[in-house]
Amino acid sequence: MNHTLSVALFATIVAAGTGIAQSEKPKEDFKPSELNQPGQQYPQVNSQGYVRFRVEAPQAQSVSASLGLGGQRGGTTLSKDEDGVWMGTTSGPLDEGFHYYRLTIDGGTFNDPGAKNYYGSIRWESGIEIPASDRDFYALKDVPHGRVEQILFPSPSTKTSRRAFVYTPPGYGKDPAKRYPVLYLQHGWGEDETAWTNQGHANLIMDNLIAEGKIRPFIIVMTYGMTNDVRMGGLASFDVKPFQTVLINELIPYVDKNYLTLADQPHRGMAGLSMGAMETKTITMNNIDVFSHIGLFSGGTISANEIQDKDAFKSKVKYVFVTCGSKENPQSLKPASDSLEEMGVKSGYYVSPGTAHEFLTWRRSLYHFAQTAFQD
Repeated sequence: MNHTLSVALFATIVAAGTGIAQSEKPKEDFKPSELNQPGQQYPQVNSQGYVRFRVEAPQAQSVSASLGLGGQRGGTTLSKDEDGVWMGTTSGPLDEGFHYYRLTIDGGTFNDPGAKNYYGSIRWESGIEIPASDRDFYALKDVPHGRVEQILFPSPSTKTSRRAFVYTPPGYGKDPAKRYPVLYLQHGWGEDETAWTNQGHANLIMDNLIAEGKIRPFIIVMTYGMTNDVRMGGLASFDVKPFQTVLINELIPYVDKNYLTLADQPHRGMAGLSMGAMETKTITMNNIDVFSHIGLFSGGTISANEIQDKDAFKSKVKYVFVTCGSKENPQSLKPASDSLEEMGVKSGYYVSPGTAHEFLTWRRSLYHFAQTAFQD
């Protein structure tokens, strides 16, 4: 599909709206974030996307809130009132969707006691949600729901049992003869196997698409993609080979043995966001006999000039889908996708309007990828 014009128009509207909002004072229509702990009134979000923080720390000398993984997107300085309560509002509206954040109190890093926590930055971070204009596709609705269950599978290569979460579609198991394609879906750096359901709402996206008859139901498997300790700034030292062994030799055989899968290459795919896209690209390119569907969300592209054995790739790979946010590097997507199409490989791309390297981009990416994957 051609997204270029619609993305450009949407981005222009968003940019214009943001500029207006930043030049005005925030509207005083703040409401508790939907991701707050039960009964907690702060943090709050207003209709423009501003966030207001409140922290009770009467003995503290300084308090700030920093957004993004590791707090790298800059902070909001809070001010203390005479009762020892610190308050502060972001200087501008946030992008729609989910954001990690953390508090810094007198130089120490803390989570906000008012907000729920989500695993990111190799730690549990506070989370806040700016309601998105298109949030209906991942909303909790009165439709048949699939199941997300935890599994522990043996991993001789790492000398332990490892955890994964498996989404099975509504009605799974009612007909033992019915079997399903499988997508292995990877999280980003600093996250874990809980991310795609907790932050990404992958199960709700699938439930709604299935209820609307837009996709062929399939199983999703989400596991921890790290096999060695990688700290902030050290991702370049990450070796994907041990995880490839876990995935190919241990997890896939376990899933095929214990679930109603179509246990063959044409019905098996892999996708991931950010670091998970990097893992996906490396592993699938090395194992085209294992995976036929490939999705890279905010994690680079696959171009025809990267493929050495074009005949083998063309005969094995059914679909390649690349995505990113309009605030990332969208200009690289179409040329890469077009080069595969010219080579004879079905390919698609998607640019998420008005978003950057964040979960609304990846929720939308999964939504579009799922509507094309395994549809033959």
